[in-house]
Amino acid sequence: MYSDAVVERALAGLRAGDVERPDGTGAAGNPACGDAVQLQLQLSGGRIVRARRRAFGCPHAVAAAELACELSEGGSLLEAARIGVADLEHVLAPAEANRECVALAVDALHEAVASGLEHAELPLAEDRVAVAMSGGVDSAVALLKTVRAGLQPVGVTLRLWIDPQAPDSDRACCSPASVRAARSACHALGVPHVTLDLRDGFRAEVVDEFVVAHAAGRTPNPCMRCNGGFRFHALAAFADRIGAARLVTGHYARVERRAGRPLVAQAVDETKDQSYMLAGVPPEILARVWFPLGEQAKTQTRAEARAAGLEAAERRESQEVCFVGGGDHRAFVERMGGAGPAGAITDARGQVLGRHAGVHRFTPGQRRGLGLSSRLPLYVLATDAADGRVTVGGRDELARTSVTVSPGSLYAPAARVHAKLRYRSPAVAATVRAQGEGFLLELDEPVYGVAPGQAAVLYDGAAVVGVGTIAG
Repeated sequence: MYSDAVVERALAGLRAGDVERPDGTGAAGNPACGDAVQLQLQLSGGRIVRARRRAFGCPHAVAAAELACELSEGGSLLEAARIGVADLEHVLAPAEANRECVALAVDALHEAVASGLEHAELPLAEDRVAVAMSGGVDSAVALLKTVRAGLQPVGVTLRLWIDPQAPDSDRACCSPASVRAARSACHALGVPHVTLDLRDGFRAEVVDEFVVAHAAGRTPNPCMRCNGGFRFHALAAFADRIGAARLVTGHYARVERRAGRPLVAQAVDETKDQSYMLAGVPPEILARVWFPLGEQAKTQTRAEARAAGLEAAERRESQEVCFVGGGDHRAFVERMGGAGPAGAITDARGQVLGRHAGVHRFTPGQRRGLGLSSRLPLYVLATDAADGRVTVGGRDELARTSVTVSPGSLYAPAARVHAKLRYRSPAVAATVRAQGEGFLLELDEPVYGVAPGQAAVLYDGAAVVGVGTIAG
């Protein structure tokens, strides 16, 4: 049984049709029920002067599309970005079974708004900030702190590529469910929210590189490439378009200045510190960033979220290598055509101990999955994609006291540092010597399982003073 408001809007069709040369277009559909909504926006001076829709499906979907046009027309793009499901449901009062129909219209509207902002250049507003929203508790509390600081936030979520065959895509920080959760968190605080569809760029710059590196026998860190480069460049570009001078994220890190230069620094909560992943953020972008969670523990973040009644308070953590959605990354690499060559498993003297199905399945320091029987534990020492060889040996043979990093960059003068060679590994004291396009690390004590392709991050105190890719 449909409400009178639904029937009236579905039949009136005052904003049905197309916009000639639209400045923003968005579409959403539900294959399960056949509903499809498309919205087109015409802009002038940053405002929506005309909004039109095409909608096919049940009266709720049609009426929601009509209402989305009605509410957005005459306002600015950022005002339209505040319109959420609750605004439409307040008028349309759909039954529980029809709420998804209303949500489709909101999805289409927000896609149209994002499309319109692609080429917009809003004037700089002193208090406006762009807040990265993942849909999780950390970004929700970062947004809350921004609001309480008296700033004018605009939430932004990056929709990134996820493996279509992922067993649990909702675990990814960039899934459709996470996008809606991020939007809901913003709208609950009266904050505009924009979703940027960067799936193609993310796949080309992060996912494809991940596959290629595995095929070459390296051990890549896609989270480093995403957080330290791709994500922050996209956020900075978005901030420029909406006239926001600063960026805010829910990462556990801080910014420390030395000789006027901004450096990523470790968070107070060592168990959640993300400075390693952020080591590659360019200084010119880092200078604009505020990490409001860097001075507190994760337990405090959860407590703040509960006290504020945020829906994200109990939401589970997103996973590492998010685009595989809980799947086996090795099987993913194989499906994507990045399987390394099969070959022999040998000891350091070249004696063949067995065979393997592909070098992409191995990384230095690995002990499990070798398929060998031995009186003493065996570990992967190295992989060679040229002939498909995997070399194994005892733990003592894993020890490395010298590590070549190339390419690599030093953000500040450094001779003695603490080097972190994997995200989960402890840092070790080292001497830094410039070499070629990077540097050589001479470690004070042996490190086991150093893997080419991983990142070497150098710390002086709490601050990151250098970063590069382990070459050998």
